[in-house]
Amino acid sequence: MRDYNHYLGLVNEAIENIYYPSQPAQLYEPIAYTMALGGKRIRPVLTLMSCEALGGDPMQAIDAAVAIELFHNFTLLHDDVMDRAPIRRGKPTVHTRWNDNVAILSGDTMLTMATQTITRVDDAVLRPMLKLFNKTAIEIYEGQQFDMDFEQRHDVTADEYIKMIRLKTSVLLGCACKAGAIVAQAREEDADAIYDMAVNLGLAFQLQDDYLDVWGDPSTFGKEIGGDIANNKKTFLLINAMNLACGDDAAELRRWLACSDPALKQDKIMAVRALYEKLGLKELSRKTIEDYSLKALKLLGEVKMSVESHHSFENLINKMVNRKK
Repeated sequence: MRDYNHYLGLVNEAIENIYYPSQPAQLYEPIAYTMALGGKRIRPVLTLMSCEALGGDPMQAIDAAVAIELFHNFTLLHDDVMDRAPIRRGKPTVHTRWNDNVAILSGDTMLTMATQTITRVDDAVLRPMLKLFNKTAIEIYEGQQFDMDFEQRHDVTADEYIKMIRLKTSVLLGCACKAGAIVAQAREEDADAIYDMAVNLGLAFQLQDDYLDVWGDPSTFGKEIGGDIANNKKTFLLINAMNLACGDDAAELRRWLACSDPALKQDKIMAVRALYEKLGLKELSRKTIEDYSLKALKLLGEVKMSVESHHSFENLINKMVNRKK
């Protein structure tokens, strides 16, 4: 089995070869801009890795891999509009560089491009592939709606948050791995186990994202630190803080949550971060991330693959949950 950079090279080459019509420019230029921003490309790489690990030809899975990356980036375009995010991967977001309408319509087009691309897989696996792809898409939309609902609630539990990120983030990693298994026409038990492995990896991945938004280095993270705190976003950290804080700590947390003065943004971020640390949430976050990564490793052991392939996935899991960006 080849290393991560080999699969990444295949993915990047395929993405660079995506055809974009020249007109209308304001529809396709934002898509090309988005796809050229790069990113970790973890999902398409997982598709190729899973396919080869389970006995398939990774190049037969390249269209599924590209489709999943197109779909992922479509969701980011729309998420950035909803969240009013100014930066993505260190660059202005599409709605900032162009406008909201452009971001929405270009995102819609990316979704259709993703659907078109995934139908290029071999006819023998097209039906299960589309079933997986469409199921995943609906789950992601459900997760986004839960995320939006949480903004209006003050009683969100940690379990509800985990369910939300499973839908919004984790199932797409599961889809990426299972898509590779489908192309390889792997045993159903292996396809299901590698899906579950990736879902648990996705949970660890998102919790790491929450962690980095508070304690990450902005020079490597690719977006501003503290955005979740500034926007009162219901994350694993804030939800647990709301449940654990009492007395003066609870009063201070409520005061900062009620603060929307842009001039006090950095003060708010620093104060809430200090509360998180006082409540032991930095340690709780790290432990929870580790727990989900261990579940992923356990499920990986249930998948029938070579020792070399197992080590490749194990290294990737460890790299993803200990990432700095």
